[in-house]
This record gives sequence, C-alpha cells and structure tokens, in this order.
Amino acid sequence: MKTYIPKYIKEKSRGLLSKKIKQSTALLTSCTLCPRQCKVNRTKEEKGYCSTGKKAFVSSFSAHFGEEPQLVGDKGSGTIFFSNCNLKCIFCQNYDISVNGTGQEVEDESIASIMLYLQKIGCHNINLVTPSHVVPQVLKALDIAIDFGLNIPLIYNCSGYESIDTLSILKGIIDIYMPDFKFWNPKISKTYCNALNYPQIARNAVKEMFDQVGDLKIDEAGIAYSGLLVRHLVMPGNLDGTYHILKFLKEKISSHTHVNIMSQYHPMGNTGKIKELSFPLTPEEFRSAMQMAKKFDLKIIR
Repeated sequence: MKTYIPKYIKEKSRGLLSKKIKQSTALLTSCTLCPRQCKVNRTKEEKGYCSTGKKAFVSSFSAHFGEEPQLVGDKGSGTIFFSNCNLKCIFCQNYDISVNGTGQEVEDESIASIMLYLQKIGCHNINLVTPSHVVPQVLKALDIAIDFGLNIPLIYNCSGYESIDTLSILKGIIDIYMPDFKFWNPKISKTYCNALNYPQIARNAVKEMFDQVGDLKIDEAGIAYSGLLVRHLVMPGNLDGTYHILKFLKEKISSHTHVNIMSQYHPMGNTGKIKELSFPLTPEEFRSAMQMAKKFDLKIIR
C-alpha cells in the first residue's frame, strides 16, 4: 500500500483548512457547534451545556493501549481526553472528566504540541476523545501541528450527538470517525442524558460520517487509517435498542460496518437514582448482543 496521507494535510494544501477554522470559530459567538444549540457567546466566556468557554480543557493525553486493536497496534493510540462533554450521560465511566470537568485550560499551541509529542513517541494516530464542543480549537491546533510535521491519521472519538453543520465543516479533515451509538429509544436518551432527540441525531450523524469516510480501511500491519468504526455500549435491560441500532447499521449504513459491541457497563456517575442502571450488564445480555451482531453479519471488532 502507498503511504497514506491524512485528509487534513490535503485540505490544508488546498487552502481549505483556514476557511474551516473561520467557519467553526464563528459558531462560538452564538454557539451552535452541537445539537444543544445553546447560542451562548463562548468568545466572551459564556458557558452553555458543555461548560466550556473560549479555550479547550484537556484532562490527559497518552499512548493508549485500551482502545480497539486496529487503533492501538504496538505503539498505542495517541489519545487526547478533552474535559467536559455536550452529552453528559449520567452513567459515564469518565464522569469526573465529562461532567465535573476535571482538566486544565490549554492554548491551541499546547494542543498542537501534544499532537506532535504523541506522534514523536510512535503513536499510530491522534485520537480526539470527546471533541464535539472544541472543534474550532482542534482545527487551530491542527493547523499549527501540520507546519511542524504532523502526518498521522486523525480520529474523531465522540458520543454520536453531533451537529450535521459541524460535521460538514470537518469533511476532509477527519480520517477515522468513531462515534458511539448509544440509544434507540428517545425516552431512554431523555432519561439517561437529557437528550430526547439523541436517536435521530445519532442516525443522521453516523450517515454523514460514513458518507465522508466510508468503511473502515486497515493496512497490512492491521492498523486502521481511514473510515467509520461504531461503538455500542450494551445497556442493562435494553437489548431491544441494541437490535434496532445494529439493524440500522446493517441496512442504512453499510453491511461492512465495523462495530465494537462493548460489555463494560457498570454503575458509575449518577446512576443511583435509576433502578435499572443500578446493576451491571449480565453475561447473558452481552451474549445476546453479540449474537445479534453476528446475525446481521457486521464486522465485529475484537
């Protein structure tokens, strides 16, 4: 295979990255970066649902070996965990980061330096974790990092609660989209993350992502470099939602969709008030979810 050139490098060479920076930054003055549509002026440090103003906050960064094997390889996935979140699920395993906002405020130049550091230590990609609310800051950092030699694939690791307008700005920038597809039932998404419209938003977002990057592509070394990879966390008592999500991926996205069926749900965050979330996922529920994925003949990530 020829050496892969990340999409963002091509986009900058066409003079389009600077345009996308201006487009996304303009959205901060009456913020509509995500489906919450808070319309606060983040350039004046007004804060909406994501609790983030003008600058991004970073909780941590590292060569991460707990991601999917196709992202990790032997050198790790270069993860940057952004603090705060536009979804804020009550059961989030990173509750201190996503809801409590643990992390440090960083300049765009610092994000660029982190990207370059992760590449220097050998990471196979830059993995942006929960980046939906800091897209302008990421694009500015990317512009800086490219000038200093950044040249590994960029992953957009998100909740699936994405604005189509923002995703349109990211067209030609992101190499690998890795959204969660959490819920099919609007009543459940309302209860678990205060987002009644999550299911429809996620369906539209996954379609847009696939249209941009297509099926996941993997090189001779087994490392993904482009395409769509969907995560689905199986929730206790919600196998009906799992069935419909997998059916959607098969019939509306691609029969070759790569999907990670995740079993690690356990009560965390603020789950104590909801009875059905007070228990971990059972082995039987996870086996049923895996059988569904096999039935739909999707590409199951292992």
